[in-house]
Amino acid sequence: MTMSDEKPILFYSTNRRAAPLPFRAALLQGLAPDKGLYMPERVPALRAEEIAGFAAMDYAGIAAAVCGPFLGGQIAADELASLCRDAYDFPVPLEPAGERRFVMRLDRGPTASFKDFAARLMGRLIQHALAREGRRLLILTATSGDTGSAIANAFHGLDNVRVLVLFPEKEVTPRQRKQMTTLGGNVGVIAVDGKFDHCQALVKRAFSDPALAGLRLSSANSINIGRLLPQIVYYFYAYSRLAGRSGEPAVFSVPSGNFGDMMGACLARRMGLPMRRLVVATNENDEFPRFLASGAYRPVEPSHNCISSAMNVGHPSNLARLVDLYGGHMDETGAVLEPPDMGRLRRDLFAVRIDDGETRRIIREAHEQCRLLLEPHGAVGWAGLQRYLEAEPWPGGLCVSLETAHPAKFPEEIRAILGFDPPLPPSLEGLESRPEAFERMANDYGAFRERLQAGYA
Repeated sequence: MTMSDEKPILFYSTNRRAAPLPFRAALLQGLAPDKGLYMPERVPALRAEEIAGFAAMDYAGIAAAVCGPFLGGQIAADELASLCRDAYDFPVPLEPAGERRFVMRLDRGPTASFKDFAARLMGRLIQHALAREGRRLLILTATSGDTGSAIANAFHGLDNVRVLVLFPEKEVTPRQRKQMTTLGGNVGVIAVDGKFDHCQALVKRAFSDPALAGLRLSSANSINIGRLLPQIVYYFYAYSRLAGRSGEPAVFSVPSGNFGDMMGACLARRMGLPMRRLVVATNENDEFPRFLASGAYRPVEPSHNCISSAMNVGHPSNLARLVDLYGGHMDETGAVLEPPDMGRLRRDLFAVRIDDGETRRIIREAHEQCRLLLEPHGAVGWAGLQRYLEAEPWPGGLCVSLETAHPAKFPEEIRAILGFDPPLPPSLEGLESRPEAFERMANDYGAFRERLQAGYA
């Protein structure tokens, strides 16, 4: 049986109390009605020769080949190829940093963040689905840094979508904030007096509130399956450029906050990408390294405010997906109802905590020793890779660490550590002079619900 002969993939809720849906319905639903996250009933496998063939394809072509099997024929192949070409019109550099060590720079999109990869394709998939169904949506999203700007830019100007972004007022950089608050139009922004986890909780509660059913809410956070699937692609892309047709295994190191990027890597492995080990590098919000070591899961409450701000997540939403992928069951609160296969998790993943002091040291050392310019999130990933190679030396093995944001988004830290301002990419030029517009709100669900009812009903 060929892949095209197989039945379309349905998506089920990790909480297992909602009916499975085809891709388009799961995409527009966002969060499942039972507060779970959608997962594919099966992960399509790519043959070794298909993966080898990616070496002759561009990024957009690989994206269509990787995402297509999940979509169940709901988008014609030529339409999906066109959406991917439109989404991915920027470079994806793989910067050498020693013998067979590379940094994949996911910071060249319109908001200088890796979130552009997922947001741009998801926005086009949602627009395609809404046009087919004649519907409108209100996208609610919480951000700890880069998600909000990527989502806001991906949906800005679309007639059938409104976007409302919540961010923790004191835990994003001025440039991250201005990438959201200077757009206007169909994009609204609220600064919450709290942390990212509070913003995420407000959004999740709104999705399950019967009083808001008439607003046609959906999510663009990494809880949406449409955000997750595009995050599989860049692992295949990096492998195609660095390993070619060799079939050798690779190590990937992923700076991890809400674990969407990490889940993309796990799904890439399940699809057949040769992966020796996945390094999951967190900042001081180390709930996952502790879980992997002990088998007992406890969120970090409240989350720690680290310089890698987009990773300041005390309870990653996508952890429920990881537990599910490894045969367990975790609900939306973090309660482990069925344990995953911890032995297999430990064989596949290497988890490590990187504090702010080590993050700053790695930024300095990477620049002095390798001429690498890293920002705090990429530095956490690079530090995690160094820790892994100290624990399990692998001379000559292929290793790729992800740089998830442009250093110019963190000028204060770079200036303090390295003594100069990183050059601005075109997407950030002139940002400081643009007028801002956003609201402020307490961490109060009642006030949030009233705001939604008053402004979006």
